[in-house]
Amino acid sequence: MNQQLAGFAPTPVTARMENHGRTMLKVAMASGQDLFARTGSMVAYEGFIQYEPNPPAARQIASQWITGEGAPVMKCSGDGLLYLADYGADVVVINLNNDSISVNGTNLLAFDAHLTWGVEKVKGLAKFAGQGLWNVVVQGTGWVAITSRGTPIVVDCGRGEDETYVDPDALVAWSPNLKVKGKRSFKAGSLIGRGSGEAYQMAFSGQGIVVVQPSEDSTDRLRIRN
Repeated sequence: MNQQLAGFAPTPVTARMENHGRTMLKVAMASGQDLFARTGSMVAYEGFIQYEPNPPAARQIASQWITGEGAPVMKCSGDGLLYLADYGADVVVINLNNDSISVNGTNLLAFDAHLTWGVEKVKGLAKFAGQGLWNVVVQGTGWVAITSRGTPIVVDCGRGEDETYVDPDALVAWSPNLKVKGKRSFKAGSLIGRGSGEAYQMAFSGQGIVVVQPSEDSTDRLRIRN
């Protein structure tokens, strides 16, 4: 039996964060290298790791999320290996190098606690979407893990002059330096995206990337507030 299951055993640690398969994140924990992770995402751990749900730093950030859509996180600290997952969603690991990324709060799985982060309104959409849209912006040098409902596509917006249009329900993350504006169109019979009636898209332009998932689950995507 051990030989049959050997292919699923953890591999030697090579980085602070790495995938174990498509849908699980492995984090090498060490003293003084705390981690913020999505509440409830821990599936296993080795060693001595402590968890602090709703830490003061997270409560302060959450109070800024005036739309009511939060990104509940727990603080993880200690030594060992930590395994995280989010209901079988694909996990994408990003190593920021004095850079930043804007992530839908429901797609943010984990990030190094020393990174700067906060909830910000998406510029360029206030008039388009009533109160606007809100995202979590993480910046600095360190590791970030995001999730995608299926294998995502990463669109390089700097390859041409044309804008890149994305259904908000399928949007995962993007480079914060991109210019964003809203596009509104009327459609019949749900021919574009999902739903019916008035369709909304987000238009991105400039140098940067947009991460899009092959899912339009409006129950946990960025919502348009009226």
